[in-house]
Amino acid sequence: MPDAQTTTTAPAGRKRLVSGPGLLLVWLYGVMVVGAVSRSAYQISTEFDRAPLAYSLSAAAALAYAFITYSLVRGGERARKAALICCAAELTGVLVVGAWTLVSPEAFPDATVWSQFGRGYLFIPVILPITGMLWLRARSSLSDLVG
Repeated sequence: MPDAQTTTTAPAGRKRLVSGPGLLLVWLYGVMVVGAVSRSAYQISTEFDRAPLAYSLSAAAALAYAFITYSLVRGGERARKAALICCAAELTGVLVVGAWTLVSPEAFPDATVWSQFGRGYLFIPVILPITGMLWLRARSSLSDLVG
């Protein structure tokens, strides 16, 4: 019986999206899920009235990270396309919120995950969706070559 670490196919015949560098991508998205969920859950439950927009945007970021992580792990063409769309939406959010926090900082009495393009998270929020889209596009090209 093959061991789980050597199996390269996803359940139900879906093509895997998580292999090689994709595993690092899933790990980073997982870390961002934990960070964004923890941050937004705490802030929403304890100080929502202080910065409702910022905390709501952090919760939206957490949902985007969770969906992309799930899609990458799930595998298959539909999940790849869904993750690609969500990465594009995530990048749009990071760019809009990042610019907004620089242009109008008074609108954000507290930082979001995407503030200043993710500066508080080592700019991972702006780098991750770009990397994700490149990886997902490369996986599409590979699946076109293979079958």
